[in-house]
Amino acid sequence: MEYIIVAAAAVAVVFLVQAGMPGHVARRAVWILLLAFAARLVIHVLLIRDGVLPYGWDNRIYEQRALDIVEYWDRMGIQFVTSDQIGTLYSVAVPCNVFAFVIYLCGGPAPLACTAVVALIACALCIVMYRFARLIGADERAAYRLLVLTAFMPAFLVHTSDMFKDGFNVFLVLACLGLAASNVRKFDVRKLLLLAPLLWALWNVRPYMVFMCALPLLLGFVGARRALPLCSLAILAGSLALVVFFPDATRDMALGTLREQIEQGQSEAVRQANASQDSGVVFDDGGNPYGALAPKLVYTLLAPFPWAGGSLLLQLGKVETLVWYYLLFSAVRGTRDLWRNGRRALMIILLFVIPATVAYATSMSNIGLIFRQRMPIVMVVSLLAAVAWTRASRSSGQARPGTPPLPPPVPVPAGERR
Repeated sequence: MEYIIVAAAAVAVVFLVQAGMPGHVARRAVWILLLAFAARLVIHVLLIRDGVLPYGWDNRIYEQRALDIVEYWDRMGIQFVTSDQIGTLYSVAVPCNVFAFVIYLCGGPAPLACTAVVALIACALCIVMYRFARLIGADERAAYRLLVLTAFMPAFLVHTSDMFKDGFNVFLVLACLGLAASNVRKFDVRKLLLLAPLLWALWNVRPYMVFMCALPLLLGFVGARRALPLCSLAILAGSLALVVFFPDATRDMALGTLREQIEQGQSEAVRQANASQDSGVVFDDGGNPYGALAPKLVYTLLAPFPWAGGSLLLQLGKVETLVWYYLLFSAVRGTRDLWRNGRRALMIILLFVIPATVAYATSMSNIGLIFRQRMPIVMVVSLLAAVAWTRASRSSGQARPGTPPLPPPVPVPAGERR
């Protein structure tokens, strides 16, 4: 059964490519994504599970929690299990329930089949990246280049080659932001309805990421030129009703969770514990998470540095860091271009990247941990790099003949232009 699920996931990759990309691009992309899918399975079998690559901790924990869910299902029947039933599922209910369902179908531990599902999500993210890049003005060549780069980025590759939750997190974040950018261009109530399950799933993967996406999503709704006033009024009224009639529940569910997660991440005890591990970093901030913010931001964005010593994995991480430096350099040029032609789309990107970077900087104490946490930031920033590649292609006259025309950029009101 485990191999049947692996085969079904590979077929699903082909289906997603055919459904989510233009035909002439899909014919090339399908082989790239199938190769990326297979690479994750190979890394899982030969490097991670066999212990050749000395990495893996959360994946084993999530596997055990998935097994606990299966035991719960045997007693109580199949249902979505949360921390109310199994306390250790806090903030990872969706990945563990997905893994549990695969294990249930296989009749026992099935790490290869679970990894195939994670690899499928990784391939789906690559398609989202392509569509998102095209949406904000990247041409076909630049968007395809971004798809290939995303598929084989080392950190993303490793963290989607076993039962980690990072693939779920990055996919949900990019899907939500992509819908926000799409809504700016053309308002559609169906996109708002699609956001609901995505945000619910994100809440059960990394709750604080829902708050990170809140401002971009709000701009995606408010900034939509064709948003119906009646729809706007109805959604606003519904939101106010929740606060007015259920104040305690709203505060406990949302603001309470946000405050709890911020306090936990910024607590001195947690930061010292993370700093005491491999690749830990200690800042002279006097115990204040907002102290020494400038060096924390530098480490959050740029570590590990090329000259830093450390473990083998840290040295391997420098390969991606060099690629990340190139993406950052390109993103600066892409930002200038998007500022002139698609300011609303740019604001959606920046309203995620800037608050997320500052939030992670206040809890920065371990290079290995931040290297993993900033994956959504890397993905979102790389969209700006694709815009820069498009501009360079146009300047050098390298655009391929027969390439479909770019979608029109998000219009900038006359009052916003210089």
